[in-house]
Amino acid sequence: MLGALLRAGFGITEDASRADVIIVNTCAFIEDAKREAIDAILEMARFKSEGKARLLVVAGCLPQRYEEEIEDLFPEVDIFVGAGEFHRIADILVAWEGRRSIHVARPEFLYDHGSPRIQATPPHTAYIKIAEGCFHPCSFCIIPSIRGGFRSREPQSVVEEGRQLIARGVRELNLIAQDTTGYGRGKGSDIASLVEGLAGISGEKWIRIMYAYPHDFPMRLIDVMRDHRDVCRYLDIPIQHISDRILKSMRRKGDAAEIRGLILRLRAEIPEIALRTSLIVGYPGETEAEFEELCAFVREARFEHLGAFAFSPEEGTAAAKLKGRVPADVAEERRRLIMELQQRVAREKNAALVGKRMKVLVEGLSEESEHLIQARHEGQAPDIDGVVYINEGNPKVGEFAEVEITDSHDYDLVGRVL
Repeated sequence: MLGALLRAGFGITEDASRADVIIVNTCAFIEDAKREAIDAILEMARFKSEGKARLLVVAGCLPQRYEEEIEDLFPEVDIFVGAGEFHRIADILVAWEGRRSIHVARPEFLYDHGSPRIQATPPHTAYIKIAEGCFHPCSFCIIPSIRGGFRSREPQSVVEEGRQLIARGVRELNLIAQDTTGYGRGKGSDIASLVEGLAGISGEKWIRIMYAYPHDFPMRLIDVMRDHRDVCRYLDIPIQHISDRILKSMRRKGDAAEIRGLILRLRAEIPEIALRTSLIVGYPGETEAEFEELCAFVREARFEHLGAFAFSPEEGTAAAKLKGRVPADVAEERRRLIMELQQRVAREKNAALVGKRMKVLVEGLSEESEHLIQARHEGQAPDIDGVVYINEGNPKVGEFAEVEITDSHDYDLVGRVL
């Protein structure tokens, strides 16, 4: 949206009090995200009276999901733009004639390497969306009805975007989609070949794969990750649960044996790999025994990174209609217990890294202290995992450096530049 607006001649400011037009881009995946979006809309609405704003626009998944009622819910909003119409944002603003309007259609648009783009991340790291939508029928998830059916970008377009980003100084390409390992399905391409193409771009870089669905995992991707040093020894595999009964109720493809087999193979083929996963606790009908089974698996699998979420019953999903709802306080307690288990695992894994030499991507001064520089090794994704604090040396921001790990904490490491 920023790229389209800039190309159309709009100026951009991060100061809401100075803006003529304020755009709130929303998520509507779970209840917490909706609350955050609503709070942001109400906060920005005050600038129509306190600032110079003439237009308040709400974009993204909230209007896409609640097209029928959203006008009545937010009388202070002038324009609503759905998740499939964001590329038209500049045209919509230019054509506005003073009447409230909704622009929501079936999401079909896929951006490509020629689409205008402003990089909103730090200069050294960027996200590349390789596909949009989803074809999985997970019972708890509203994404397919918001984002549409799964559709992959052309591989040459993704590689060209990667080349453009590397040329302007990006050192880390984070590949994202609702399901990255489903990339190219039905189109004669696949994620392994795509990653090979990106690895072939000249220049020092990291390529990181997020959101890899565990069922029907493309095993050739393991070979590509092992054989290309530009590809991070890192994989994010959201498994959600390990109980076969819960997985079946969630409408997840595959079972616990497949998940365990994939993790064992990844560990065997790439011993230094860092694995991340996400889990849902408190799913309707989850028994104490099934929760204990999940806890035992967390101890067994020893993920480097893990996020746990208490089940959120989302209207419009099959899971929201299930009986046997786990009380919210019980679900939250289970989430807390899972994260305590993971904290111990992470602490032990980090302690084992003390004394090792690691390549890191330098990010700049730490938010914790102006006396520390913050970096990440390849096993740490931006924003969601831990970091490496550098307390000796003065490496160049946005570039790679070699450090020796001198200390460890639950989620973060400390090192010195070699």
